[in-house]
Amino acid sequence: MMDFFKFFKKTSSSSKDIAKERLQLILVHDRANASPEFLEMIKGQLVDMISNYMEIDKEGIEIKLTSMESEDNVEVPALVANIPIKKVKHSSKF
Repeated sequence: MMDFFKFFKKTSSSSKDIAKERLQLILVHDRANASPEFLEMIKGQLVDMISNYMEIDKEGIEIKLTSMESEDNVEVPALVANIPIKKVKHSSKF
């Protein structure tokens, strides 16, 4: 029964955990060799391509580098994009 209440308890991260998470993100950026300018370039190209098919909320787009575990259980960089869609464009071309 005690575990049920832990679910609602606000958990706080220690400074050590926060520092570890930040260091991991820095390492991901270094391994991927991705500068902020490079991420902006990718964002612009994604917006251009997706805009051909959908109306998107350009202000709400979030693109970031993170890491994930590969099938070999190795940490690898991963590009995550959150692109809010306003509506899908319908065309006879598709």
